[in-house]
Amino acid sequence: MSQTGLRSRRQRRPENKGLPARWQWHNGAYYYRVPPGLEGAWDGKKRFWLGKALHEAHAAYAARIGAVESLRTVDDLLDRYSLEVTPAKPPKTQANELRYIRLLRAVFGKMPLAAVKPAHVYGYVSRRKKKVMRDGVEVEVPALTAAHREIEVLSHAFTKAVQWGEIDRHPFRDQVRLDGDLALRPRTRYVEDWEVLECLSLDSRRKKGSVLMIQAYIRLKLLTGMARSDLLRLRAGEHLRDDGIHVTRHKTQATTGKATIYTYEMVPERRDAVEQAVKARPCLSPFLFCNGRGEGYIDEKTGQSHGWDSMWQRFMDRVLRETSVRERFTEHDLRAKVGSDAESLERARALLQHADQSTTQRVYRRKAERV
Repeated sequence: MSQTGLRSRRQRRPENKGLPARWQWHNGAYYYRVPPGLEGAWDGKKRFWLGKALHEAHAAYAARIGAVESLRTVDDLLDRYSLEVTPAKPPKTQANELRYIRLLRAVFGKMPLAAVKPAHVYGYVSRRKKKVMRDGVEVEVPALTAAHREIEVLSHAFTKAVQWGEIDRHPFRDQVRLDGDLALRPRTRYVEDWEVLECLSLDSRRKKGSVLMIQAYIRLKLLTGMARSDLLRLRAGEHLRDDGIHVTRHKTQATTGKATIYTYEMVPERRDAVEQAVKARPCLSPFLFCNGRGEGYIDEKTGQSHGWDSMWQRFMDRVLRETSVRERFTEHDLRAKVGSDAESLERARALLQHADQSTTQRVYRRKAERV
């Protein structure tokens, strides 16, 4: 067998699996192995440096290749999708989608676009598993939520393939319904008023810092309904003004761009919550919520907030140990409490900055309906 044949059949190294063709991970960065004869288009290099972060590598690669060849397989489709569609999304969404794409490639990658059928999608969802620990033993359980998210990306990729003129119709849209046990049901956890009071009564061992800052955060969240990503980005001058809190929701600023003013005049307690947060900060900072170095908790490159997440988990651990609260709740559950406690659906929609009422009703109205 020729050397070329050997190379074509050689399996990729584990760190390179899931990456586009001719990509490789080496010494903490992503590289592209330039095909022989095309070095001139890649600054004369045989191995072109793309970047240290995966989203940066995709952007650099997309800028270089220009036109994309006709799509033949799902691998080709996911390549183009990850180059043209994914980079336009927020960093955290990018990271999630690239992880989903890697998993989808392993199952669908070699299939021709026309070969994908609804049965393949159902089979993927039913066989998707995850490992969890139960009674000290690692077992496999269905991963329905993860499977649903991954299929959403695959479905959107096929939608783009229709838009790009690569296929005539979507192979499984309106033919696959992940209902019954496969449906993604919204959370139903409703945080009671007494549970909030228990959290706010937790003693702080310091005059500034985590406990007082999270308590101020809880108050402000319940008075506004703002999402975590927006609350943690609040800055003096830009958002915190004399008449209230001016916010354009980070999640939709590139689409609707609609601004909201949470006024102090209508709800003066909001000003008190802001002042409490200012006093709880460990140091001076333009951010309302900051770490000991005065930095905001959101990493704008990744969209993650690991420091804040860890602090919230430690706070909830203390709440469960030292108060009467017995069931853990999330920050998102607090946002849902605001939507549930609002006197009307429209009021809840406005507080949560939703474009329409359908999401508000389906996800954030968790109280039992009185009839």
